[in-house]
Amino acid sequence: MKQITLPGTDLRVSRFSFGTASLLRVGSQRERHRLLAAAYDNGFTHFDTAPYYGFGVAEHDLRAVLAARPEATVATKVGLYSPAGEQQPAPLVVLRKAVGKIIPAVSRPIVDWSVERARVALSASLRRLGRERVDLYLLHEPELHLLDTDEWLRWLEGERDRVRWFGIALNTARLGPFVQEASPLAPVIQTFDSTSAREADIVVNAGRPLQMTYGYVSAARQEERFDINALLGGALQRNRTGSIIVSTRKIDRLAQYGDIAARSDTGDS
Repeated sequence: MKQITLPGTDLRVSRFSFGTASLLRVGSQRERHRLLAAAYDNGFTHFDTAPYYGFGVAEHDLRAVLAARPEATVATKVGLYSPAGEQQPAPLVVLRKAVGKIIPAVSRPIVDWSVERARVALSASLRRLGRERVDLYLLHEPELHLLDTDEWLRWLEGERDRVRWFGIALNTARLGPFVQEASPLAPVIQTFDSTSAREADIVVNAGRPLQMTYGYVSAARQEERFDINALLGGALQRNRTGSIIVSTRKIDRLAQYGDIAARSDTGDS
């Protein structure tokens, strides 16, 4: 799979990045590890995760893959934390998420925008990932008015030994203020987009290239039928400069993403 340099950074990532938000649904830890390793073998060199994904399980699962493939890059996040912490065993996490469908408070994320909590969270994420430095550290669904921008910026700039690049990961409903005020917390923007509504135009209209986008398949699922090849080919044509986060629970589908990327980058999509 073709790699690109993420605009505004020196970070080399694959055209499709592998998202781990639903990794826990794959099954056993062995099955999850097999899927992650197969993703890399099929050209995914960048992985997107967060402490809230699987309540810490997703970060921990990535550890073995990243250890065996030190050239792979990884993004994790800060600001949203797991109820009852990120050290819960996977079966308990599954139970908590199931109960959360009936009682939302059981699985609702804890929101904390204090730098003190973030400092501890970064250390914990690095331990789970088995890395000394994270390639991309993203504020997870932030709201600009809740942040002390100067304090966060001083801290992130001071963490260059542990944070290669930082930015924000959020849906477009919260993105406006960061773009309008040209927030220094957002040198990298990861945001929702679709080929129909083109939500990420808020970034493009501000004169910025698209960097990390996601949501194309989930948006299309609201329609009765869609062609995954045409959909993601169109997404790659829309986000020509960055990387698109996708996911699957089936190993045999991974090669399809590489084929789609190859056709798109040669103009055959």
